[in-house]
This record gives sequence, C-alpha cells and structure tokens, in this order.
Amino acid sequence: MDVSDFDFDLPPGAIAQRPAPRGTARLLALDRRTGAISHGTVADLPAHLRPGDLLVVNDTKVIPARIFGTDEKGRRTEFLLVERVPKEPENPKYGPELWRCLAKPGRRVKAGRTFCFEGGWTAEAVPRGAAQAGTPPSRPAETTPGASPNAHSPSEQGARLDRRDAGLYTLSFHKRGSKENLLSDLPSLGSAPLPPYIHRPGGVADDRDRKDYQTVYAEVSGAIAAPTAGLHFTPALLSAVEARGVTIARVTLHVGIGTFRPVKAARVEEHAMEPERGEIPASTAAAIAAAKADGRRVVAVGTTTVRALEGVAAARDAVGAGPFETNVFLVPGAAFRVVDALLTNFHLPRSTLLMLVSAFAGREKVLAAYRDAVAKGYRFFSYGDAMIIV
Repeated sequence: MDVSDFDFDLPPGAIAQRPAPRGTARLLALDRRTGAISHGTVADLPAHLRPGDLLVVNDTKVIPARIFGTDEKGRRTEFLLVERVPKEPENPKYGPELWRCLAKPGRRVKAGRTFCFEGGWTAEAVPRGAAQAGTPPSRPAETTPGASPNAHSPSEQGARLDRRDAGLYTLSFHKRGSKENLLSDLPSLGSAPLPPYIHRPGGVADDRDRKDYQTVYAEVSGAIAAPTAGLHFTPALLSAVEARGVTIARVTLHVGIGTFRPVKAARVEEHAMEPERGEIPASTAAAIAAAKADGRRVVAVGTTTVRALEGVAAARDAVGAGPFETNVFLVPGAAFRVVDALLTNFHLPRSTLLMLVSAFAGREKVLAAYRDAVAKGYRFFSYGDAMIIV
C-alpha cells in the first residue's frame, strides 16, 4: 500500500494553534459501517455512548522534555528527551541519568562534549553503543500482530536496539552535590514538547501550554507528546459520561517518537514503529474481559489507547495486566480484537495515526470525513477538534 494513499489537502490555517476552551471543541461523528456523518460538540459525547460501555483513557503524563543546553563555546543546543535508559551493571561509567535525546543541531553532539543546563545540571554526550537499553522489570512482550511474548534472540534484540537508537543521541546527566533526579527537576528547566506545527514566539511553549497540553487525568509521567484526544475532557464531561452508565478505565502508554515520527518510506509496509512502553492495570484488564464477555463496547480515547489495547491483545491473545512494550503498527487490513469505538482528533496526512484510524473505519470513509471536516472549517491536529467513530 502506498503512503500517498493517505494524503489529503489541508489548508495551513486549519492547523489549530491554541485549543478551544476545554470541553467545547467540535465533534464529527462517523458511522464506520455506513459512512454516515453528523456534527456536534464534545459536550455531545455522552449521547454517542451506550449504558454499559467501557471508556478507556490513557493516563500518561507529558514531561517538560524540551530543554536547552550550552556547550563549551557557548552555543545553544535544543534537546528533546525521548527515553530514559536503565543503567547496565556492566557499564558503571555512565550513571543512572542516561537519556536518549533528539538534538538540534545534532552535529554539535559529539562524544565527550559537555553541555550545561539550568538548575546546575550538566550532561556528557555518550559514544554511540557505549550505553545500551536495559531490560525493564518483568520483561514486557514485543507486540507486533501475531508476535509471541517469548524472549527475542540476541540478533533480534540487537536489531531493535539499532532501530531505537536511529537518529538519537545518548547523554549522561549529572547535578553536582545533589541526589535529585532529572525527571523531578524538569519542571524548572524544561518546557512542554509541543509538535513543530504549533508555533510560539521563540519556539518555546508558554505557561498556557503547560496546562493545555496535559489531560485532566494525567497521572504517570513519561510521555513526550500528549494523548491529544484526551485533552477535550473536563471533570464535568467525565461525570456526564459516568452518569450515562459508562465505566471509565485507565491504561498507560508513554507516547514516544514512534507515535509522531513521519513515514519516509514510499510503501506503508516498509515503515517500522519504534517501541513504546506502558502498563495495563489489573482492574482494567478485568473490566475489558468482562465487557467483551458481555458483548458490551470498549471505547478507546485516542490512538495511543488503541495501540496499547490492540498491541497487548495481539501478543498475549488477551488484554493481560502488567507492563508491556509495543511497536504494533495498525494499517488497513489489521484485525481489531478489543476496540469497538474510538474518540480521536484529526491527524496529519501520511501519518501512522491516520493509517490506524483508516484501519479501524476504512480509508475511503475516513478520508471522506476528513474532506467534510476541512470544508466545514474543523480545526486539525493536537489542539484541534475531535472525531468519534462508532
């Protein structure tokens, strides 16, 4: 399948630069069986749900992962913290504060070079290959469709590490005379990692973004991008959903670069997703099992929730509780074992997110809905309007 099959015309002015007041965005409803479209606002969401539905949200919390450091020549370099690297016992030179990062400009990040950051932090660029990914506790399953949860061979593990390291730099962070960890100190030295199509003076997120780019139920720190469908919820809307007789459950999927990295291949099949980590609570696993057994719908809030549920189900034949890692890539033709309805935003042309939505509802129906949304002035992408597919 050609990546160009997922292209569409989008006027630049349709890209939302600020969100509508939370809970007031527009909502396009798409019936994936008939292709019928209707229009309303996210306040109408309870009317699209049924008593007995299970609504599953992603409670990951966005970290202020965008930081700036200066090298010995005083040059300012931008870093996006992508993933913390667990320390390997056999490699004690680099301490516990190892992070994989994107850098701009990357040519400045040479092995051994030191960068200084606010708050007394310094970081040394680690030679490529000197620090490898550790194994998280209770090794999670690699969740591609049909994959087995068995351990990978060394060659497979090496291939995964090479893919995860592609385009990334590893930095070892230190703060002299302090036992603070970088994650807890980030609020004072980092900013919200807004996507590049949201423009701010100086290119840095402001105080409004600190609140706007976080769901009201965010709890588990670790994401470098927001699960944006969840940004529409207010406590009042969540209460209205529950009053409808809908149960709300949580999963955690820490959104990483795999979710928003552009597809550069010409063919969909040539694109590989980077793995992302998360956890399924035991209560959520039990609620999903009960809903499926009873014939009740599982409604996912956001594509990240879909990837968590469908990725784990593909690897384990059920949504089992516990930590996991997934690089599942859902494209037209994929089987959906868990999710029956989806609340999502409007996504970029040629993106893996648009491919996932097209896999769920059909490419032609989705693109027709997108054309209608453009014609009616809907706002697109992270701070934009919403779409529910039933």
